[in-house]
Amino acid sequence: MNLHEFQAKKLFAEFGIPVPEGRVAASAEEAEAAARELGGDLWVVKAQVHAGGRGKAGGVKLVRSPEEARDAAAGMIGRKLATHQTQGEGLPIERVWVERGSEIARELYLSVLVDRARECLTFVASAAGGMEIEEVAEKSPEQILTVPVNPGSGFSGYEARRLGFGLNLEADQLKTFAKLVRALYTFMLEKDASLVEINPLIVTKGGDLLALDAKVNLDDNALFRHKDTAAMRDPSQEDAAEAEAAEHGLNYVSLDGDIACMVNGAGLAMATMDLIKLAGGEPANFLDVGGGATAERVSVAFRLILSNENVKAILVNIFGGIVRCDMIAEGIIAAVKGVGVPVPVVVRLEGTNVEEGRRLLAESGLDITTAGNLTEAADKAVAAAREGKQA
Repeated sequence: MNLHEFQAKKLFAEFGIPVPEGRVAASAEEAEAAARELGGDLWVVKAQVHAGGRGKAGGVKLVRSPEEARDAAAGMIGRKLATHQTQGEGLPIERVWVERGSEIARELYLSVLVDRARECLTFVASAAGGMEIEEVAEKSPEQILTVPVNPGSGFSGYEARRLGFGLNLEADQLKTFAKLVRALYTFMLEKDASLVEINPLIVTKGGDLLALDAKVNLDDNALFRHKDTAAMRDPSQEDAAEAEAAEHGLNYVSLDGDIACMVNGAGLAMATMDLIKLAGGEPANFLDVGGGATAERVSVAFRLILSNENVKAILVNIFGGIVRCDMIAEGIIAAVKGVGVPVPVVVRLEGTNVEEGRRLLAESGLDITTAGNLTEAADKAVAAAREGKQA
């Protein structure tokens, strides 16, 4: 789950991570009032969307009066912002963050993430902050510093000094920086975050450190422990089909292909998509209905699949272990009848009562093609999708 910048900065402040003072606004009038309340003569108005690259897309505006803050907010709220990280028309802007301007001397990059390769938390830092870190890593990898933290000993002063020296901080800034990175490490652990990123972390002309931006990704599997942060979820920033899937306990991710997949088990779903690619097709989604696939879940899955207008065929790949194949077949038949599926459906069943399940599908009178193995199923689904394109 992603957080908005204003939400992340609120949490940062609670953990002692320095952030500029700001206010969230849901209207142009609120933005003007926020600028007046903050005071000063320079403010930044930032569109609140779950995407990077906002500045280049017009989602970050420097203003020099409360009236300009109002006008900037009016040009954002109620519209959509498309960046290199968004799809289609972009993401809706429902709020802006109005922040007092900062005098920037240096821009740094700092993040901490779950490093699955090293099996620990790892800090990533660079003196080339404020830029696309992916571009820096590709073109100037020597500017990227990675510091893994041993989970047994935890975060130490050594890691803080290594990061601070790597960022060329001055001696009087190292103590403040050490507190900041320790707070980030504590934040990661206590909030069950998978990524915390500050880009840029600025050094002001007065020598202070400030988190000028804040990106936080939380582990969905740990949200049951954090009711407060779970309540911060913003469905408007998520793919509509993915949000609906989550409500029904389904794991769904939209993709760009035309062959929809409905599978029970994440590993089997990945293998199914691989075989579709191997057969010359393109998967339209990742969809794991889970081990306890019921008729209701299958019906919801079909509706999600058919919400994608690009789908030309559906491949159902179910291994009947916890749930018998005949029960799964009954659920598929009921779902196809109830939803009204206008594209070919290829079903591969394996497991308990598989012969009975295949018999039920064959005698259903519906446009359902069965396959004896996964390779055959992928070939049939790709062929059906191609026929649909030609038609």
